[in-house]
Amino acid sequence: MGRPLRELQPGFCYHVTVRCNNREFRLNRVDCKDTLLYAIKKCQDKFDFKLYGLCIMSNHVHYLLEPRQPDDLPKIMHWLNWYTAMCFNRMLNRTGHFWEKRYHSSGFPSTDYRRVLNTLRYIHANPNAADMQSGWFYDFSNYGSYERLTQDGITEWHPAFLLLGKTLDFCAEAYRQFCEQYRPKPKPERKNRWGSKLLKRIIEDRKPKKKDKTSPGQLPLKSEELDAMWQVPMDEIREVAREFVRANCYNPDIAMARFQQDIGVPGNGSLDGT
Repeated sequence: MGRPLRELQPGFCYHVTVRCNNREFRLNRVDCKDTLLYAIKKCQDKFDFKLYGLCIMSNHVHYLLEPRQPDDLPKIMHWLNWYTAMCFNRMLNRTGHFWEKRYHSSGFPSTDYRRVLNTLRYIHANPNAADMQSGWFYDFSNYGSYERLTQDGITEWHPAFLLLGKTLDFCAEAYRQFCEQYRPKPKPERKNRWGSKLLKRIIEDRKPKKKDKTSPGQLPLKSEELDAMWQVPMDEIREVAREFVRANCYNPDIAMARFQQDIGVPGNGSLDGT
């Protein structure tokens, strides 16, 4: 049975979820989250899409984005997942698929303001639902930019937010109250049965090993692209992350301390450690 076609239409925004392969907690490291923020910024420069909602968890990422053209969504996610997979595999000294083979997306008209606000609230509630924290502020979600009316350099306010009040302050207060009324359901733990693990191992053992074959959908690697990727100055990555975290964190003084500590640390020249 073939995969269902994605609903790509003009004027749509999309709630996109991307998970680490096998739902492993590969995004636990702060430098991986920083690098993902940089990659999103780089992807925006390339495809010129609007990003309204973002939350980077430890094993998955939520986006609420609006592409310039409907058929840009697969290009955006293809490039972003490819680029970050190459970066993270290098950083974590691993090989193989980093992300699950297909991202999940749910599209709806950008003028459906009720659904937009509900989706934003769901995205911003993820750290709370995962029992990572009790409040709504989180270094790697853009909730803070909505409540504090800050600019984080990556995301922007959706028009639905701007219709919540006559002034920006009223909009921020209305969104804060809207979020505080929400009671997210705790995320259930993933249950693995020993039989499913055994079956998976048996199937993998029976699979013939393939050599010198590029995985479907994987972009061809050009030497100049790889060279440019690994030579990205860490200062550039940190600057993107610093701007985002400062705008969205609960306590800027505490959050900014780690960026000060990074100064002068050996091996922080570029992604390849030079």
